Amino acid sequence: MLDRSPQYRGYTAYGYLEPVVDYQPFDLAPQVGRVPEYDLGLTAEQAGRVDRLLADNIVISLHEHAVVLPDDADQIKRYNRTGRQRTGYEGLAHSGLTAVIDNFMAGASCVTSQHGWKWDDMIYALGFRLADLAKQDHVLHAFGIEDLHRAKAEGRVALIAGFECSSMIENELDRIDMLYGFGIRQLGIAYSQSNMLGGGLAEPGDGGLTTFGRRAVERMNKLGMLIDISHSGDRTSLETIEHSTVPVMITHAGARSVWPTARMKPDEVIMACAERGGLIGLEAAPHTTISERHPEHSIESVMDHFRYCVDLVGIDHVSFGPDTMFGDHLAVHKAYAGNYAQKLDSGPQHPRVEYVAGLENPAENFGNIAGWMVREGYSDADIAKVLGGNALRVLAQVWQ
Repeated sequence: MLDRSPQYRGYTAYGYLEPVVDYQPFDLAPQVGRVPEYDLGLTAEQAGRVDRLLADNIVISLHEHAVVLPDDADQIKRYNRTGRQRTGYEGLAHSGLTAVIDNFMAGASCVTSQHGWKWDDMIYALGFRLADLAKQDHVLHAFGIEDLHRAKAEGRVALIAGFECSSMIENELDRIDMLYGFGIRQLGIAYSQSNMLGGGLAEPGDGGLTTFGRRAVERMNKLGMLIDISHSGDRTSLETIEHSTVPVMITHAGARSVWPTARMKPDEVIMACAERGGLIGLEAAPHTTISERHPEHSIESVMDHFRYCVDLVGIDHVSFGPDTMFGDHLAVHKAYAGNYAQKLDSGPQHPRVEYVAGLENPAENFGNIAGWMVREGYSDADIAKVLGGNALRVLAQVWQ
């Protein structure tokens, strides 16, 4: 695999501490080469074009969990309860990414209860990882557009801290300001279950954006916080799009017209988001963005959603938020199966996979996305938009 970030000098998470003495160690999954590389069938010339496109353009993932899981699936819950999620620095160095919106909600005990994410859990998860980020010099904690350009110029990776739902703010509006002060630059409205802001996609009925939710949207607009509606119900999504004064994003989802589950977005929501200047990022968590044409989930399935969305709203409003991590993604789903309000693999019958071939982890995702687009004959200009140009345009409008 091409070493896309030679400036990386080998730092590993919490390298400033002593294992056992200062924190509980775990045997972690490999960040590179855990599964076989996906063969796109590219010629040498096409592979060279992929490398050039990644080198020449700002590349942004709209949603990842850029952390490393234990190699032993049985250890995942115990690992999460320690609060010390390990950022995958080696994997990010191989990714070709300029920036990644990283979901910080997976740490501490934030997924050990079926009663939602708690404020203290979020501060644990955030604080540990930010302390670790401060002790290394390759991944840059990004606060604004200038940091993305700086990361590109310096050959570094900009990490944009985000939470994919706002449940932890409860009914305390000023907690949004606190999160912004801690460096959070992206917030989701709801994660499948409803909260004080609005309806989640797994609810049997969606009451829409609440009065408090409207105030929260206004506060996020004033602060310059990117709003995400990936896990929100359809009505809540539409009302959030309408109420926000700047574009919002669907950072990680797919098209319900391609695969009919609540986890996917209907045309009405995708079009409304695009009409207000926003984006949909195509996701690749196992058993989500499947297609009838490619029911065995792989990059080919995901790209069926890509083609559909490009035809629906135009290439200026489509990007990728693969929603992957370093390690066995399915093991996480199995470990917390009882915590999800909706089955992640719901919908029509389809073959089971152990991982999504071609989009398995943040180290490989965007190289394969670029490779697929090169193979399919897309222009350099269109590939540059999808890799990061579209996201950069929207973030520049939001982070003012």
